[in-house]
Amino acid sequence: MTTRRTFLASAAAAAGAITVLPYAARAEAHASNSFDTGMGPLTVHPVSHASFVMETPAGVIYVDPVGEASQYEDFPAADLILITHEHGDHYNAEVLQALKGEDTHLITNPAVAEMLPEGLQADEVMANGDSTGWNDISIDAIPAYNTTEGRTNFHPEGRDNGYVLTMGDFRVYISGDTEDTPEMRALEDIDLAFLCMNLPYTMTAEQAADAVAEFQPTYVYPYHYRGQDGGTQDPEHFAELVGEATQVKMGDWYAPGEL
Repeated sequence: MTTRRTFLASAAAAAGAITVLPYAARAEAHASNSFDTGMGPLTVHPVSHASFVMETPAGVIYVDPVGEASQYEDFPAADLILITHEHGDHYNAEVLQALKGEDTHLITNPAVAEMLPEGLQADEVMANGDSTGWNDISIDAIPAYNTTEGRTNFHPEGRDNGYVLTMGDFRVYISGDTEDTPEMRALEDIDLAFLCMNLPYTMTAEQAADAVAEFQPTYVYPYHYRGQDGGTQDPEHFAELVGEATQVKMGDWYAPGEL
């Protein structure tokens, strides 16, 4: 396991993103969204559900930007956009057209690349298992899929991506929509993970916590955890289940009343 990173606490970075947990010894309250990569700070900005922005030493990265383009007005322009798959809470063509500048590098999975509208194209298309490099970041496409009988139609094996980004020796895992696959469990030296959980589309808090106990990221953000018809998973319950396996970070992923 890679050396635990120094956690940069900053009251300014905490504004508007605090969730207080009853398991303070195991699940850190949201004191900061910044992490030391060894190349410089990485700062996480949750936007909504599965969408977030990362300011990194190599550039500004948008992950699955959807919603309204106005939600991104306060952030620096995107240098890199990563799209995991085609579902509407991860891919929105109109938002992409508004956010992708002339110098923005867009990476998608093959299914999304084929459905991009005229005038918008991926700069790189990554299938499961592919690797590439961008601005001193290594990017690996990790399979993201359902494994439970009755759920496999939501995210069939071979179509959708998660991503591992390596900046020096700091590694970030973005799950996309997936269950606790063997590929996830086999990950090594992950410093920061974004882990989805909701039903019936992805996985339970129990599945996510069990996977975390196996691949042991240094920090983990539960995200993508609300859903319809009782599918919402409780991030506090996830933190309790995780125990000492990692430090759970909480982001402000949902506005009041937002699904």
